[in-house]
Amino acid sequence: MLKAAGFDVVVRPSDVDELTEGLAPRDLVIANAERKTRPVAATLRGDLVLGADTVVVLDGEILGKPRDRSHAAEMLGRLSGRVHEVLTGVCLVRGGSKNVCLFVESTCVSFRSLDEAMINSYLAEIDPLDKAGSYAAQEDQGRLIERIEGSLENVIGLPVARVMEVLRQHFTEELAG
Repeated sequence: MLKAAGFDVVVRPSDVDELTEGLAPRDLVIANAERKTRPVAATLRGDLVLGADTVVVLDGEILGKPRDRSHAAEMLGRLSGRVHEVLTGVCLVRGGSKNVCLFVESTCVSFRSLDEAMINSYLAEIDPLDKAGSYAAQEDQGRLIERIEGSLENVIGLPVARVMEVLRQHFTEELAG
């Protein structure tokens, strides 16, 4: 998504365990984004480092990545006919500096009412195991999602428009360079 926005991107995964509980959803995504970003930024001087974490929240409960296909079907059943929130925590750090910006983007997603056959058909076409909430908005084609209020990019995984806004406000030298 960042490459499509015109950035030269180098992916450097951090080797940290994500937090999964013990914090409110907004605090959790920010903590995980920062945990992912800080170790990478510590090794890079002057480079802009972005870390992000996305979760699906239903009735205040975080629906993470499913354990298996059965768990994915259960999650989709819980989301059926309901509105949930997708939260992405983002941490931007310029390596070697104290210039840090943290934010959370929120998007409300309304699901269609789904029966077991619809859920099974959907799961036969996608791999839900690496997706928060067991679904992929970019692969939905109107099967699950009825309406999105907010950023579709956020639901896909990174609110690029908001990232660009934050870059303009807090990291103008990175945009110029």
